Amino acid sequence: MSKKTSIRPIDAYFDKYEESHKNPSNKLIHWICVPVIVFSILGLIWAIPFPHLAFLGKYNGFINWASFVITFSIYFYYRLSPTLSYGMLLVIFGFSALIVALEKLHTNSNWPLMWQICLGLFIVSWIGQFAGHKIEGKKPSFLDDIKFLLIGPVWLLHFIYKKIGIPY
Repeated sequence: MSKKTSIRPIDAYFDKYEESHKNPSNKLIHWICVPVIVFSILGLIWAIPFPHLAFLGKYNGFINWASFVITFSIYFYYRLSPTLSYGMLLVIFGFSALIVALEKLHTNSNWPLMWQICLGLFIVSWIGQFAGHKIEGKKPSFLDDIKFLLIGPVWLLHFIYKKIGIPY
């Protein structure tokens, strides 16, 4: 009898995502644009006004609408692969620190508002993504299933894990 092995959901998502990401130019564009899109979306959601919660004191600005998106995303990733979710959490911590730094730059100088920078990055990155898929000759995966908007970042991270020998 042959042993039937079932494919993990994370691997099924990666296999499906890979179908429209084979061209080296498209892959390179994704390595640049996907992280920038994640950062810019996080920044744009962060910028949405959030009610003042007095009990948070000096930490009031650190709980915002992005906190809920982060929580949902990390839970989604955790259900697929705990180790990849930990990596994504570290990435998101880094992005959050950059967002706070952009907010401080605006407060202390003539820099544009953080959300304006994020909006510019968002637009340019999506133009890059669609150019990459034009080169690839295949439509983006998220047009078939919206979950692939969350799979793209973790798909890139899984290559880093493979390279350094971390099982996912």
